[in-house]
Amino acid sequence: MEAYPVKGRLFIAAAAVGSLAAAGCSSSSSSSTAASGGTTSASAAAKTCVASIGMEGPLTGPVAPLGQEQLHFAELAVAMDNAANKTQITLVQGDTQLNPAQATTVTQQFISNSSIVAVVGPAGSQEVEAIGGPMGRAGMAFISGSATAVALTTGTYPTFFRVVSKDSVQGPQDANYIVKTLHPKDLMIVDDQEAYSTGLVSAMLPIFQAAGIKVDHESVSQKVTDFSSLVAKVTPATSVVVLPWQIAANAQQFGRDLAQQHKTAVIFGTDGLFSPGTFSITGSYVSSFGPDITAIPADVAIASAAKAKYGSFGTFGPPVFAATHVIDEAIASVCKAGQTPSRSNVLAAIKNTHEPASILGQPISFDSHGDLVNGKFFLFKITSTGKYQLIPSS
Repeated sequence: MEAYPVKGRLFIAAAAVGSLAAAGCSSSSSSSTAASGGTTSASAAAKTCVASIGMEGPLTGPVAPLGQEQLHFAELAVAMDNAANKTQITLVQGDTQLNPAQATTVTQQFISNSSIVAVVGPAGSQEVEAIGGPMGRAGMAFISGSATAVALTTGTYPTFFRVVSKDSVQGPQDANYIVKTLHPKDLMIVDDQEAYSTGLVSAMLPIFQAAGIKVDHESVSQKVTDFSSLVAKVTPATSVVVLPWQIAANAQQFGRDLAQQHKTAVIFGTDGLFSPGTFSITGSYVSSFGPDITAIPADVAIASAAKAKYGSFGTFGPPVFAATHVIDEAIASVCKAGQTPSRSNVLAAIKNTHEPASILGQPISFDSHGDLVNGKFFLFKITSTGKYQLIPSS
């Protein structure tokens, strides 16, 4: 995706980063208030604009590095937006461990907390499926930065939004790239038995079949960590293995097992595999819903602040920053209108979101189903040094 030009508020936000650092607050960034083009100004928002937002993410467990990254970027957004808008928004953490049952427990706690007017997250599509009903009944808006299953925005969950695109975009895009660029005659595709993974497989299979590719569709639990028997099924003719998985460490082990069995098939993964330092199999491809913000000039300030405070990061944090910023701006706009933030008026404000630019290098607005308008995906190839190199879109 090309970065959209970011106008005047970028420089305001960059100044905010400096002031936050000087004050000892969480280092915040460039593009959210800046790039969003939100209309709420520091002087307009009431100083008594107080509210809480929940943050659901896998803060512990098998994908904790991704969940912690999401939490850090949510914290950055709240800190920066509070400074810019003179709001007093607090972030309430909820650890879901990427587990639908745990997400349900956290959601019930959030719904019972009357100070929480909206929620950022959860991370996984299977979690959204678990909590969408209760959230809808509570009238609570929730915005995910990583849940991509198509079924989530078919009307079942009326208070759900996402700032990333969906599987019906990613699946065909990835499958067509594999067909047209990698030219496999045989390939293996392995789902991990979760909604995110099975949804992508369903989107890819018809394209592979229409291209006349022989497909071996396998299925394995996320709890499996020894893939030697699965790798044994990779034939000499199988040149590509597609892994739409959520746990990067599992894909890394799969790649090691491939090498141990002297198999040369190329791994093509999706969002969960974007984890530099965890998944580093040379020559592999990773498709991600988020861009590498270090390559977007408008995001220099936030990328630098995030790296200085938290270290390296991937593509899971920035979309959560964007989701948090949408909620922050909705709360600020409610206060600007002279109202007290509530679940109903914040939900209404989120529905009316129209940000001309954002940290993600694109405008943010939602269609009537809660989907990001004109959402896209990004493709990376892992070099011999472990770097995720962006493949320019054609």
